[in-house]
Amino acid sequence: MFQGHIDLDTAMPIAETAIPDVLFERGLYWASGRSGVVNLVAAHKWFNLAALKGRRDAIMLRQEVAELMSEVEIATAQREARAWISAN
Repeated sequence: MFQGHIDLDTAMPIAETAIPDVLFERGLYWASGRSGVVNLVAAHKWFNLAALKGRRDAIMLRQEVAELMSEVEIATAQREARAWISAN
């Protein structure tokens, strides 16, 4: 968890072209268990969003994650991805 200070005067926005990379990295974070917990629903969600934004390699990883998930988990991940799109 971030425990610092963000200087909003010098902060720069993420370039639009970087968004797919950020989404992909979030998928890797949850798929790999970097947080100490593997969360396949979150990984699928973020890989799905990265794929929608143009990261072709996210499609393959989303499929690999989906093979480990139940249909209910996949539906949940898809719902969460749609909710994220609506909110952003």
